[in-house]
Amino acid sequence: MVNTDWYQKREGQAEHLVYLDNEGKELEKLINGEKSMIIRGAAGKKSPLGGRAKENDILYFVEKGGKMEITHRGVLTKVSEKYKMTPEESTEFIKGFGQELNLSEKQKTRWYGKKCIGIYEVSHLEKIEPFYYNREKNMDDWIITDNIEDIKVK
Repeated sequence: MVNTDWYQKREGQAEHLVYLDNEGKELEKLINGEKSMIIRGAAGKKSPLGGRAKENDILYFVEKGGKMEITHRGVLTKVSEKYKMTPEESTEFIKGFGQELNLSEKQKTRWYGKKCIGIYEVSHLEKIEPFYYNREKNMDDWIITDNIEDIKVK
């Protein structure tokens, strides 16, 4: 099932575990090509990922509210982060990526108006041999690691 010719990790490249909204069918939309970007936001003064998500990093996906099983991975191909926006600027920024994000109404309510927004383009999405990870208390919905093996259940 795992494609050995897939994108190869290189030095300095991070691997991310990204939670997707099960209710908003984010993973399904990515798989079906109905969306190509994911979003994160914060009400504070800095990006939710603090500029730590870089182009060509590898993303592993898990569905919030699902079986907590990692089933797909992809490559982060574009990062667009904006800071210190007014609610109106934030909403307009997000709307500029409307088709690529394909947000549900509930997701729009959640993200519109946040001061800081990060929008991340995903490509090379593929199904992988499913695995679980060590979920610790108070984990964020986007975990950055040098190697996904560090958090994988052995």
